Amino acid sequence: MFKSRQPAPDEAWEGVVLDKSRGMADGSNLYRYLTVRLSTGETRKIRADRGLWDSVAEGDGIVKRAGADPVKK
Repeated sequence: MFKSRQPAPDEAWEGVVLDKSRGMADGSNLYRYLTVRLSTGETRKIRADRGLWDSVAEGDGIVKRAGADPVKK
């Protein structure tokens, strides 16, 4: 079974980027992932679009508001 790493539209959180990675999870499309430590202390791996992935580095803050995509703080 496969787990979607795409943040749900109604989620809201903020956190710090711990790691960046890329992969071809389905064998044909390149996906970009960020490992994020949320303000609650939880660590999650999320899928990011190319613009966000290119603009952040380890240690940068990102925020996800309900109804919007994650953005750099």
